[in-house]
Amino acid sequence: MPTVAQSSTETDWVSRFADDVIADSERRAPGKPVVVASGLSPSGPIHLGNLREVMTPHLVADEIRRRGYEVRHLISWDDYDRFRKVPKGIAGVDDSWAEHIGRPLTSVPAPEGSPYATWAEHFKAAMEASLAELGVEYDGISQTEQYTSGVYREQVLHAMKHRGDIDAILAQYRTKKAPPKKGQKPVDEAELEAVEGSGAAAEDDGTSSAGYFPYKPYCGGCNKDLTTVTAYDDETTELTYQCSACGFSETVRLKEFNRGKLVWKVDWPMRWAYEGVIFEPSGVDHSSPGSSFQVGGQIVGIFGGEQPIGPMYAFVGISGMAKMSSSRGGVPTPADALKIMEAPLLRWLYARRRPNQSFKIAFDQEIQRLYDEWDKLESKVADGSALPADTAAHSRAARTAAGELPRTPRPLPYRTLASVVDITAGHDEQTVRILSDLDPANPLSSLDEVRPRLDRAENWISTQVPAEARTVVRSEPDAELLGSLDDEGRESLRLLLEGLDSHWSLDGLTTLVYGVPKVMAGLAPDAKPTPELKTAQRSFFALLYRLLVSRETGPRLPTLLLAVGADRVRKLLAP
Repeated sequence: MPTVAQSSTETDWVSRFADDVIADSERRAPGKPVVVASGLSPSGPIHLGNLREVMTPHLVADEIRRRGYEVRHLISWDDYDRFRKVPKGIAGVDDSWAEHIGRPLTSVPAPEGSPYATWAEHFKAAMEASLAELGVEYDGISQTEQYTSGVYREQVLHAMKHRGDIDAILAQYRTKKAPPKKGQKPVDEAELEAVEGSGAAAEDDGTSSAGYFPYKPYCGGCNKDLTTVTAYDDETTELTYQCSACGFSETVRLKEFNRGKLVWKVDWPMRWAYEGVIFEPSGVDHSSPGSSFQVGGQIVGIFGGEQPIGPMYAFVGISGMAKMSSSRGGVPTPADALKIMEAPLLRWLYARRRPNQSFKIAFDQEIQRLYDEWDKLESKVADGSALPADTAAHSRAARTAAGELPRTPRPLPYRTLASVVDITAGHDEQTVRILSDLDPANPLSSLDEVRPRLDRAENWISTQVPAEARTVVRSEPDAELLGSLDDEGRESLRLLLEGLDSHWSLDGLTTLVYGVPKVMAGLAPDAKPTPELKTAQRSFFALLYRLLVSRETGPRLPTLLLAVGADRVRKLLAP
């Protein structure tokens, strides 16, 4: 069996948590698998904020697996939670779904047109597909199955027997309010949804006028949880409840009854004890006085367990999500992100930041810079110049203990691919021609060499770039603009056209377009730029854009020229 002494020397946050988790697991359950956990409520689209609930323990679990330990990453699907509200902007859902509020998510019909039978299955399936693509290995647990099959019966009876002790713990916090968070920026829409989408955290704690009962039945009449326990007998386990929704009332024997669940602040610590969880993070909404994580730390002892190591994780923001690509009110899911970025890049965004650091996921132009940063890191890792923590984050992004994640064989710059598919509108033959011209000495043999990155760039252009921002190359020369040029303007175009054939590659055209203003200023093509020269270059670039795409900006000019082709460039730029 491996020991902590064999732990990684990497200085990243994942390794530090892995050290602590291994040590705690060996103290609490020597020789048994290390257990880490996540909880997800399929109450609607499971978005990128919720993904941190999974990626944080996944990365720690994967590091522990790399060290040779057996690990179980549990994902509790909180599909026995109540349906709290009808989310806005869901295709196939209208106000009629409001009649299901209060029922278990597994009893609510799926959106119209879904291949799945229930609400929970519909939203769970989308997340499962994304987790598979991200290489997340886990054991899924349906809380509906756990409760309705009687798996937790002894825990439920134990909680009811010790309801006075639980009530005393909760009473310490009922009058406390969370202090205002100082200096926290206002949350954007996606961040707000991350708070609202945290499952059962907002449920009541079991207090009623009839006393305290940590168990809430689903009604035998309408299957809603708008019930109040009015009596309970510890000896017989007879429980009586009344439903405020339909008026139904009944008395059942709890030792035989499976249609209900513990309230959230008791349910969560019960699971920690039942599963032997060593590590489970929680969002910022669980970090205040009286929160489920803090209270759970005391309640878990009633079930004979210990509170897990539980770092608080910060918000995940979104940069520039285009409304046209989201049917969910602007709150994107992992599936949305994976349409425009490869799995290793998305993993890297979660791996490189400590859980308590917030970060944003880019759906706008910033994604090009992120890819540039990733490619630069890959180069540094390859030549051994990357810092240890950066190397560790890269390793966690690119592979898991089970092996490498799929990657693009020839990872050309994302911004270049995006520019090319923007100009060609995804025409394969044109795309191959242009990409082969990037490096004539090593031409592309097939688009498969640049996939899946090419497909991600194409999806980004088609879903996140508005039509008015797309690049449309002119079909005819701008005769008016060409006719208005002075001698200097005509000469600069002549120099560019004269050098096309001898500079027809990405590097060559880069040298050419930056060099023309230098030559016009009487300098050598490789002269260092001055402020005056930079101004002249900007003016020259703006002229080229206006003549080629009728705008003052556009894709990088070397890429644009390659995409347009030498013959068409001559046609559009010849004075």
